[in-house]
Amino acid sequence: MRIAVTGGTGFVGQALVSALLARGDEVWIISRKTAQDRTGQERLHYATWQQLEQNPALLEGTDCIVNLAGESINQRWSAKAKARILNSRTDAAARIAKLVGALRQKPATVVNASGISIYGTSDTKTFDESSPAHINDFLGSVVEQWEESARTIPAERLVLVRVSLVLGNRGGAFPLMSLPYRLFGGGRVGSGRQWMPWIHIEDMTRVLLFCIDNRDIAGPVNACAPQPVTTDQFGRAIGKAMRRPHWFPVPAFLLRTLLGEMSSLLLQGQRVLPAKLQQGGFDFRYPTIESAMENLVGKSSKPSV
Repeated sequence: MRIAVTGGTGFVGQALVSALLARGDEVWIISRKTAQDRTGQERLHYATWQQLEQNPALLEGTDCIVNLAGESINQRWSAKAKARILNSRTDAAARIAKLVGALRQKPATVVNASGISIYGTSDTKTFDESSPAHINDFLGSVVEQWEESARTIPAERLVLVRVSLVLGNRGGAFPLMSLPYRLFGGGRVGSGRQWMPWIHIEDMTRVLLFCIDNRDIAGPVNACAPQPVTTDQFGRAIGKAMRRPHWFPVPAFLLRTLLGEMSSLLLQGQRVLPAKLQQGGFDFRYPTIESAMENLVGKSSKPSV
């Protein structure tokens, strides 16, 4: 297949591009700046948004576009940061809509990243893809506008992959989340009762491949493991795999002081299930937090993708 990827140099994007190349696909990475291909991969190409605006025909014959572009949310949410977080997502989707509209042979599939924040937060409710949107915070609003922008893309099949916390050792939030345990200082965050949907980077990559290949999959898809955990259970699993104590609680007021509004990522959550993936027969390699932690930080762990 011929597949274009935006955000292909990010944590999830790099893992996806490697998987696509490994199975023999031709990959185009779309970015803001010109990139130098140092991999020697004959099937890997780069194009900037400016180049594609001037010559959209570069992507004629593309089977699928995967849009993973977006400013990191792991920063203090100042007014300027909020604008960057939102605009980077809606602008990328709008650019893809314009690009696809300019192609004579349009890609059959667009897989657009999204987020589980669209369901709102709750300590008691369970959400799947049939649950309505409930916008009660900044990230929920971002996801709502992100999906609205993505739905303007004139593709035959649009998949909105609602991503949860992606766990891997080479990027994302997990290296920082596990650091206190490496230093024997890990423990409960806030009440510890808040839900934390998650997914191993290997399964995240496989979910994207599944959505690219499976023509029966369309619309929202929750990219999360089938067994969500509370933050307390999450921390205990890290400690157990590392042979470290889970004893040093971090009070909510301290997180709010240090992180501001971004502390909601750790202090609020939702119990989300991947109903569409399970109904479609997707097989999780890491369905439990214990299996994921043993792979990532256990004594027998191997480097994750």
